[in-house]
Amino acid sequence: MEKARVAVIGGGLVGLSTAVCISESLPQCSVTVISENFSPNTTGDVAAGCLIPHTFPETPLQEQKYWFRETFDYLFNIANSGEATEAGVSFLSGWQVYKKLPKEAFPFWWDVVLGFRMMTENELGKFPRHTFGQTFTTLKCQSTLYLPWMEKRFKSNGGKLIARKVDDVWQLHGTYDIIVNCTGIGSRELTGDILLYPVKGQVLEVHAPWIKHFIRDGDGNTYIYPGTNNTTLGGTRQKHDWSLLPDSKIRKEILDRCSELEPSLQGVGVIREMVGLRPVRAAVRLEKEVLFKKGQKLHMVHNYGHGASGYSVHIGTAKRATKLVEELIPLIGSYIAKSKL
Repeated sequence: MEKARVAVIGGGLVGLSTAVCISESLPQCSVTVISENFSPNTTGDVAAGCLIPHTFPETPLQEQKYWFRETFDYLFNIANSGEATEAGVSFLSGWQVYKKLPKEAFPFWWDVVLGFRMMTENELGKFPRHTFGQTFTTLKCQSTLYLPWMEKRFKSNGGKLIARKVDDVWQLHGTYDIIVNCTGIGSRELTGDILLYPVKGQVLEVHAPWIKHFIRDGDGNTYIYPGTNNTTLGGTRQKHDWSLLPDSKIRKEILDRCSELEPSLQGVGVIREMVGLRPVRAAVRLEKEVLFKKGQKLHMVHNYGHGASGYSVHIGTAKRATKLVEELIPLIGSYIAKSKL
């Protein structure tokens, strides 16, 4: 019986994880990822890849926690497998510190990460400008390894990659039965979503092999994340800024803020600077849509708007998107109904 033809638009973290999930869970589908850019030229390549969720104001917390738990459990299993090194997935412990007492000492995700507890007075002694802190172990994806590993996994499932910009989803009508939109900030132009806007993030990669723990200011604006080879320092949150050019003034500010948190970073050499545009909206858009044009239908699933939480929830949202694709299959013809979800 003929397979349902699925096109995933977007070859970054969200697009690849969604394509992998569909190809592994729905054998009645053939899956193609179409994207103008693939790794190392995606927003996901800029991110530090540390699993600490940000909150979406208009998405129920219970749903956000579920997505985070699904993602954490998935990556936990990879980190505990023989694929961990190739996939770039590892455990990372560290501190999240605050200058003022946070509204909630226990964030909604506290019981998903490992060993979450309040920092002791002695531990806080390392951060004399801060009055409160939390310590825990989470997971980290090294984007330079994780994204190529996911591409490889997708191809091994029979998936195809096409390097091409899609200006109009109707260009794919007739060639594909279901379109899954994972274009991130590109969805503003592709779908006309004016609720979506960019938040520019600038990070630095430095060589600091002595840094073994993450350090994150509670507001999320300053962070130090050690990786496989280098350490990522950040960051910025510049709303509605479309520029992909690094700012030398901000570079100095990042170095100063991170050196305040970890004085041993003073004078550290910068290997490279990176800029990415986080696709931010009040809630992740994760839903089905049927478009109509001149008497024809186009079945779509949207999965975008993850902001700064892409790595933290990407598997959870990919599984939900896959379920939505499965729900659309009966509407496009007679296909095998069996799934592995």
